[in-house]
Amino acid sequence: MAPVTAFLRNSWRTLTAMRTALILLFLLAVAAIPGALLPQRSLNQGNVNQYIADNGWLGEFFDKLQLFDVFSSWWFTAVYVLLFISLVGCLTPRSIDLVKQLKAPPPLAPRNLARLPHHAAYRTTATPEQAADQVQKSLKGWRVRRNNGDGRVSGSIELSAERGYAREVGNIVFHFGLLFLLIAFAAGKFVYAEGMRVIIANEESPAFCNTTPSAYDSFRAGLLVDGTDLAPFCIKVEDFRTDYLPNGQAEMFTSNIRFSEEVTTTDPATWEPYTLQVNHPLRIGGTRVYLQGHGFAPTFTVTFPNGETRTDTVQWQPTDLLTFLSSGIMRFDPPAGMYPDIDDRLEQQIAIQGLFAPTASFDGNILSSRFPRMDDPAVAIDVYQGNAGLDNGGAQSIFSLDPDLMESGALERRARVNLMPGESTTLPDGTEVRFDGADEFINIQVSEDPTQIWVGVFAAVMVGGLVLSLMVRRRRIWARIIVDEAQATRVDLGGLAKTDRSGWGREFDDLRDRLATIATATPVLPPSDTASSRGDDPDASWKDNIR
Repeated sequence: MAPVTAFLRNSWRTLTAMRTALILLFLLAVAAIPGALLPQRSLNQGNVNQYIADNGWLGEFFDKLQLFDVFSSWWFTAVYVLLFISLVGCLTPRSIDLVKQLKAPPPLAPRNLARLPHHAAYRTTATPEQAADQVQKSLKGWRVRRNNGDGRVSGSIELSAERGYAREVGNIVFHFGLLFLLIAFAAGKFVYAEGMRVIIANEESPAFCNTTPSAYDSFRAGLLVDGTDLAPFCIKVEDFRTDYLPNGQAEMFTSNIRFSEEVTTTDPATWEPYTLQVNHPLRIGGTRVYLQGHGFAPTFTVTFPNGETRTDTVQWQPTDLLTFLSSGIMRFDPPAGMYPDIDDRLEQQIAIQGLFAPTASFDGNILSSRFPRMDDPAVAIDVYQGNAGLDNGGAQSIFSLDPDLMESGALERRARVNLMPGESTTLPDGTEVRFDGADEFINIQVSEDPTQIWVGVFAAVMVGGLVLSLMVRRRRIWARIIVDEAQATRVDLGGLAKTDRSGWGREFDDLRDRLATIATATPVLPPSDTASSRGDDPDASWKDNIR
């Protein structure tokens, strides 16, 4: 039993050592690197699937290591929990020791002050009590302990002074700030809510209202959030503008929007205007609305043989982020009643799949884009007719058609064309497909995290504690006043920085100079006892500085 107890005790001491906490903090930072370099399943499942498909066994190996779910993986959680336990176990005894230090008086003066890094001595005709009062008065702001004959050297008056407790306080505050920052991050995973929504940026686009998770294209929330208490507000996107550099790099995204916290208000013209930009989110209470990105949404009109039309605008996915060449699909169902038989209706659905170029460039019939701004739009599309899967009840991608439908013959390609705005193609049965142009869409992210304010507070506390611990030095000064063999009052001073003494000597020298100024009599230290750092200064002949 004793070996087990000893092992557990030593393991606990190792875990709660400050060195272990620093190692775990470093490991936590290293463990977060894959989350920044690899796509994360919680953010974009499609990117993860694509990465695994492109990298074969390596992608599957990464998946087994949970590198696509870094922040929810067992190994990241283990480091996080161990760091939390280490900080608690380390800070608790250190805090208790700090309280004891604040209550305890400064330590007694060493027997030989001349051995300290800073030392000075002088003689004065003042009585020992007067000399001790002078020293104590000069130590204003220091914690002072006075021993009248009961110190280490009998018959002497000894003063012990200490300052710089704020260094350890700052150190403790820094680590407590880190501890509570970790707690705030962990708590945020239980109470946060985050949704993504694509909105077509034109006047005809309907308003988006933050009233239910179903209003989002994707929605994630903590375990304690069920989506019934979202902060209610509505947003109406009026336009979108991208400023480009000459090389095609985007300089700024800007969208003029209107918003209202009164979701029952039906006239967006009365809502409050706001200019939404990257890194300039809209803040509504504790909810933030970010402008994440943009893309293009082509508009197609399908005119069926009976003259009825269907028009739709759908966002397409940028496949080249430099030129914004985009790919996507659109599906159209025939008008109700045009084909009474359900089987005939399923055979007459229209599907469009292809590429969109905001500034078209052709190499023969191959379409590409030469600039990301919509200066000369065009599409290269395949038009299919048949069963597009609109009525099968299964989940389908909005960016690509199911290849099984084409391989099985359920969808047959009727045309492959390049179209400019206003141009159209006619299928063999008389159905016309017209490209009407495109609008830009924006991708907004709505985030609500009640712990965000606390994350900011604890981060500020950490910085404040760190600055305090770096700027303040823990230092001590002792003074011993005796009557020497010449029946003169001799004052010995000694100084020591507890942690480091770099740059601290000036404060000791200033104290020594102040005491020389307020001395009640001319110093009588013999020249043979003088070792001054001031050279031949005749006014400094009383000083005995031993470094």
